[in-house]
Amino acid sequence: MKFVRFIMQNSALASVPKHIEHFSKFSPSPLSMKQFLDFGSTNACEKTSFVFLRQELPVRLSNIMKEINLLPDRLLTTPSVQMVHGWYAQSLMEILEFLDKSPTDHRVLGDFVETLVNIRNRHNDVVPTMAQGVIEYKEAFGQDPLTNQNIQYFLDRFYTSRISIRMLINQHTLIFDGATNPVHPNTIGSIDPHCEVADVVKDAYESAKMLCDQYYLSSPDLVLREHNINNMNLPISIVYVPSHLYHMLFELFKNAMRATIENHNEGTNLPPIEVMVAIGGEDLSIKMSDRGGGVPFRKMENLFSYMYSTAPTPQIGQQRTPLAGFGYGLPITRLYARYFQGDLQLYSMEGYGTDAVIHLKALSTDSVERLPVYNKTALRNYKVSQGADDWCVPSREPLDLAGFRLAK
Repeated sequence: MKFVRFIMQNSALASVPKHIEHFSKFSPSPLSMKQFLDFGSTNACEKTSFVFLRQELPVRLSNIMKEINLLPDRLLTTPSVQMVHGWYAQSLMEILEFLDKSPTDHRVLGDFVETLVNIRNRHNDVVPTMAQGVIEYKEAFGQDPLTNQNIQYFLDRFYTSRISIRMLINQHTLIFDGATNPVHPNTIGSIDPHCEVADVVKDAYESAKMLCDQYYLSSPDLVLREHNINNMNLPISIVYVPSHLYHMLFELFKNAMRATIENHNEGTNLPPIEVMVAIGGEDLSIKMSDRGGGVPFRKMENLFSYMYSTAPTPQIGQQRTPLAGFGYGLPITRLYARYFQGDLQLYSMEGYGTDAVIHLKALSTDSVERLPVYNKTALRNYKVSQGADDWCVPSREPLDLAGFRLAK
């Protein structure tokens, strides 16, 4: 019996390229935060969600799997990237099994929820596994600007796609599993229609502080202020996914704390980390300011690169430094901000400190998913050749003028 299942599974996986080719011809359908909210609160129909997801998830999976195959062969063939590719292929085939099943059969709906949970669990380690693949590639073949550019372009899109797929899965499983979240009873799936930003800031700070205290035996304080132009007497709240906001703030607090402590002598009073939360008619902004010594201007662009990290490279399965990792914290934090049309920007003053500003949409109608689409434009980005720079590039070393001196 096991042998029969093995044959059937391998036969199904052999047809994956055909399915990818078919579903990648369709563009993903981005949803707004308001659509997520309205569906979950007023029109929560499990059958409708089932019919939508069994079509939409294969489209999103296939669009990004089409791009995986455009990676450099030497990266694509690393064991870690092959493992991730296998996870995606298996998940795609499991969803496609529901294409011809009836949405009126309660057993089918139950099986679908169970399948989605299994897929989510399978993909839990996608980020560190893909990161390990990049490390394997760098160690074996080094780096070059063109490959770095391709990897950067792909990973931004790949991780954004992953965020969106998990968002869809979480909404369906949390709304239709029949249970209420005891910690957040008012959430609609993973969305809080009244997410109080200051509360999330404090939660993220306390978590980062705990890690910082464990590792450095001290941590900077938090100074938090709010400016609500709509109502100065009310705390600021928006329709948002608290876990996304927490992830962004936690990463920024870790960076700010590490920089602050390593830039000040032991025993001295650590300057606090200051956070300002402000909301206007269109935007909600969160500015985090530290006195961590800042970053040289020429290194700023490296902070969002997947090929660069200021911390020692960890290995999967080994003990990691609490406040550092693969160097993916900032790039993925920016992707979370951009996922619903926001952004993350850094402003640094070397010798002083850094301001990190998260911009989010204040209105749920403006918070629309930003999704990668596989098309000719995407394809061209992988085929860009490295041409000569049309600006003079200064040498990293001081210019030696000895050879230009006139003979006496």
